[in-house]
Amino acid sequence: MRTRIAIRLHTLLERYFPERRVFLKSDNDTRFIRLRPHSQLLAFLGASSIVAWAIIATAILLMDSIGSGNFREQAKRDQRTYEYRLNDLADERDKRAEEALAAQERFNSALEQISLMQSELLASETRRREMETGIEVIQTTLRRAMNERDAAREQAVELALAMEDSGAAPGTSGAEGDGTIDFLAAALQDTAEERDRIQRDAQDALVQADDMALQIALMRDQNDQIFSQLEDAMTISVEPLDKMFRAAGMDTDKILDSVRRGYSGQGGPLTPLSVSTRGQEPSSDALRANRILDQMDQLNLYRIAAQKAPFAIPVQDSFRYTSGFGMRWGRMHKGTDFAAPHGTPIYSTADGIVVHAGWLSGYGRLVKIQHEFGIETRYAHLSKITVREGQRVSRGQRIGDMGNTGRSTGTHLHYEVRVGGKAVNPMIYIKAANDVF
Repeated sequence: MRTRIAIRLHTLLERYFPERRVFLKSDNDTRFIRLRPHSQLLAFLGASSIVAWAIIATAILLMDSIGSGNFREQAKRDQRTYEYRLNDLADERDKRAEEALAAQERFNSALEQISLMQSELLASETRRREMETGIEVIQTTLRRAMNERDAAREQAVELALAMEDSGAAPGTSGAEGDGTIDFLAAALQDTAEERDRIQRDAQDALVQADDMALQIALMRDQNDQIFSQLEDAMTISVEPLDKMFRAAGMDTDKILDSVRRGYSGQGGPLTPLSVSTRGQEPSSDALRANRILDQMDQLNLYRIAAQKAPFAIPVQDSFRYTSGFGMRWGRMHKGTDFAAPHGTPIYSTADGIVVHAGWLSGYGRLVKIQHEFGIETRYAHLSKITVREGQRVSRGQRIGDMGNTGRSTGTHLHYEVRVGGKAVNPMIYIKAANDVF
């Protein structure tokens, strides 16, 4: 049975792979190699396997190359898109910085104008009081002159009566009568001159009173214009600051009371100002002036409070946001990350006192600053610290350089804001100040 199967298989192979002989001839001899059907089958299968393996390997390499090329192209496209986005964000940030600078310049200009108007207001109020005092003096002088005129008239009448009596009295000598007449005539002439002088003085006093009344009316119009400009300037200046604090979730009444308590008794711009009314009922201008002065005092309080809250940005050079506040990789990220070149200056975002300046676990080199209103800021992963613990710093003061210390995957600043020990989103304060600073 096996022999019969072998014969059939050999016959089948003979049909496709007939026996072949390969002759090898040399100078002295001729030899040949017999290639049987099964040997040819084995050679064919081996060659086919090699060719198939080469085809499959080449296809795999080609597919991998094509796939890698597509992945690299996609990565390049994503990188270009990301770079374009970063450039757009940088341009947007620069525009916001320019707008903030322009707003700051407008704010400073408004404050200068307000200060000038305040000086003009106080000077005009002083002049007005002086003119009112002058009018009272003129009126007193006028009344005295009129009284003197009436007295002079009565005296002239009495002298005239005395002259008549002297001229009609019997037994009077001619010389004594002439002397008495001359004396009475001289007295009448002096009285008439005094009366004329008093009348002229009275007329002059009336003219001066009219002039002063006109000047007071003009000054009141000017004061009204100054008041209106000051009220508009106060509205323009105070409302953005109030809106900024409220956008940051801060109670403005408590903030202003805290600042006022901290500066009570120290004088300076926070000393209450008022227009004297000399014990009388205050006029409408005095009340209006006091309201404006109260608003200016409030504006000063807002400005001081704004320096003590972290409304500034800790990085003033070019940077990019790399991570925001919130959950990240299953963990709470308690701050905002700013990426920039190694050594970029880092600045305090508000006035305060340095409570920590050194290494702290995963923060690396860390600076903590305690501010007013229970606010604390943290600046982590620094390469260099330029302040010491216990030092008082101002807003915009350099406190260190950006680095990669601690638990960090690259050069950046980790910036935190804590209120009452609880971390809050720093962008709340930064965005709230975009339209003010």
